[in-house]
Amino acid sequence: MAGIISRDTIDAVLNTSDIVSVVGEYTRLEKRSGNDWWGCCPFHNEKSASFHVDGDKKFYYCFGCHAGGDVIKFVQEMEKITYPDAVKLLAKRSNVEITYTNGSVVEHREDDHKAEYIELYTRVTGTFHYLLTQTPMGKFALEYITKRGLTLETIEKFKLGYAPADRRWLKQFLREHHFSDEFLAHSGLFSNKYPDVAFFSDRLIFPIFNRNGQAVAMGGRLLRGEGPKYLNSGDLIQYKKGETLYGFNFAKDAIRTNKKVIFCEGYMDCIAYHQCGITYAVAPLGTALTEQQIRIVKGFADEVLLSFDSDGAGQAATMRAMLMLRKEGMVCRVIQLKGGKDPAEIMLTYGVEALTTDVKNAILDSDFLLSKLGKEYPVSTPEGKTKASLAFFPYVDALQSDIQKSSCLEQLCQTFNLNPDAVRRDFYNREQAQERMRKQSLAATKVHEPAIVLNSELRAIMAVVTDLSTFEMMRSELSVQDFEDPLAQQIFIALEDSYKEGESAFTLNGILNRCENKELQQLITRVIANNEFSDNTKKIVQDSISLIKRNSLERQKEVVMTQIRTASDAHDADALKTLLAAKMNIDKKLQSM
Repeated sequence: MAGIISRDTIDAVLNTSDIVSVVGEYTRLEKRSGNDWWGCCPFHNEKSASFHVDGDKKFYYCFGCHAGGDVIKFVQEMEKITYPDAVKLLAKRSNVEITYTNGSVVEHREDDHKAEYIELYTRVTGTFHYLLTQTPMGKFALEYITKRGLTLETIEKFKLGYAPADRRWLKQFLREHHFSDEFLAHSGLFSNKYPDVAFFSDRLIFPIFNRNGQAVAMGGRLLRGEGPKYLNSGDLIQYKKGETLYGFNFAKDAIRTNKKVIFCEGYMDCIAYHQCGITYAVAPLGTALTEQQIRIVKGFADEVLLSFDSDGAGQAATMRAMLMLRKEGMVCRVIQLKGGKDPAEIMLTYGVEALTTDVKNAILDSDFLLSKLGKEYPVSTPEGKTKASLAFFPYVDALQSDIQKSSCLEQLCQTFNLNPDAVRRDFYNREQAQERMRKQSLAATKVHEPAIVLNSELRAIMAVVTDLSTFEMMRSELSVQDFEDPLAQQIFIALEDSYKEGESAFTLNGILNRCENKELQQLITRVIANNEFSDNTKKIVQDSISLIKRNSLERQKEVVMTQIRTASDAHDADALKTLLAAKMNIDKKLQSM
């Protein structure tokens, strides 16, 4: 057993480590004079730079939270590791040989295991990558991912892999490489109930790396058979998903250079952005965005772009992220993807230029939210204007300056043609305004009957509500973007959200609870009560899917034709080539229907 790390090693680490360079990996620093650097503190939330790094004296100090020390203490605090592990990490960085005293003190066991589990995940990552790219068993997975538009270079960069279908193969393989059953039982790679059975099997594997590029966890996508679409590693000794961002090890330099970052939905979205040269994209890991994840990038980025899905869950994630970012004092924009449901689809269908254009055209979060509220509420009526305003107020609350708040309230007034004094009164007396609105809504529901006319899209979605077993057929063929009617979109989102939550939530009550529109709720209950669409439901749904899909493709074609005319007028040959290929792809789909 190794003893205590020697004083000579510690001194060598302190002398050879550039504290400015090390701290610069975690927060952006600006020089004031000589080797004197200042930035925002990575240990607490602040707006002005009170964090000081003295490159000559090799120490740091925050005048806000009073954190301070040398480079070893900084790494220890930032990485949440022991002092010996911080010395080891810096020694490796500076190529310093570690020597020990002859003492018998053993370092912290958990942190020893942390390094061992990183070694394990590095080995398994390499093995799965080999199985994907070099063996017949991984061929189908490789074909799938290349058809999704990923190049072999990208697959190599992100070390994508394939976990064998034989669920006992991995345990046997690791035993042969001298990993003990006791050690593997706590690795997160095997079932808790059946310790010889691999957690990931017959799945495309996305390794998760820490900020230093070390493999610490995994995600696995189902490509065939039954089961959850994605499985993800839980929290481990070496990995905390709420404190990690997928792709950050690849993105950190670009984030620092561009002073902005994209938060996107998942693995494939992040990888698609990187393949298209937009290398400042990262993704949360199976959880809602956390304050810790925001603070990972806050030291480098002035602006955050959000790229979440347009379904109900994605919209909720966008709204939540907007509020969190504004509370952290960060500028926020929203990327609105055109012609596809996610970056990977746009990259494959329309090419790099289309995705780059969507990123360049990202709009301010306040503009996005006001546009969204204008579609959700009947803002031509006083009641609709009041509801939209009340929904906008939490965003105004999240802003960090009175000037920002005042400016956004003015923007609200201009957008919905509101009286500024009335808006300010309601903003500062929200509880009274909300109670007034609640009473008006109750009175309205007693007087008015639903006046919704069933068009073809609503008929299709109502047929699915009548027989929920047909939703799997619909969702396999259509997404929310395929619907043009906003009410049909609302019900589809309610169905999708309920379906994702599982059997207990996928009920009529579960769907009704997710429909905020009272008239829509009444329409659904009326259709159910009258037994409409009870005959030949599956046939109605099948026919409707074909019609909706055709209409959606026709709309996409119209958008592409407009873009073709614009590119032609601008003599943009590259964009024109990409758009013509997209039109040809749409035409093929239409012809095959």
